[in-house]
This record gives sequence, structure tokens and C-alpha cells, in this order.
Amino acid sequence: MTIPFLMGMCTKCKQAIPDGEVLNPVASKYPACNKCWAEWKEYQVMVMNEMRLDMSMPDHRKLLKKHEKIFVGVLSADGEVIDYSNEDNRKPDEPAPGA
Repeated sequence: MTIPFLMGMCTKCKQAIPDGEVLNPVASKYPACNKCWAEWKEYQVMVMNEMRLDMSMPDHRKLLKKHEKIFVGVLSADGEVIDYSNEDNRKPDEPAPGA
């Protein structure tokens, strides 16, 4: 199932997501544009292989989810949730804190 998205900004690339663009249901939670989400899908395979994650194990799935959130920019590498409602954290020309 795909969900049409109403105008917003991608948390990864900080570009506007056009009205009506159909996003992956998981990507729409962040939101992440289709291009960035495709990059994550490739990158997640590398994370699983490099860390030898077993997706049948809950702890491994949780770790992969943490890397997903770090990748899309809603979680810092230190594990702190980034508050984008604070304008000081919304600087697309500067790297995210902890990145």
C-alpha cells in the first residue's frame, strides 16, 4: 500500500516533497522522499551485511531501525532525537548535529 503525501520536506535531503507524490508507508512517517528512501534501501543491505544482522532477532531489527532513523536524519548518531520544530535545528546547508 502506498500513501499520497501532502506537501512537506524530506528529512534527509531537505528538499520539498511535491503534493500528491506517492511515498512508501514507512518513508512517509519521517517523511523521506522517494530518492532518499531508495538510497536507504540500498544502504540498509550494506548495514545488515557489515554488522551481520539477523532479521529474525528482535534486537537486530531494532538496531537496523535505529540506523534507518539516523540515515533519514531524525535521530543523531548519539541516539538523540532531533527536534525539527526548533528552527535552530532546521539548517539544510549545515550538517545535522552528530553527523
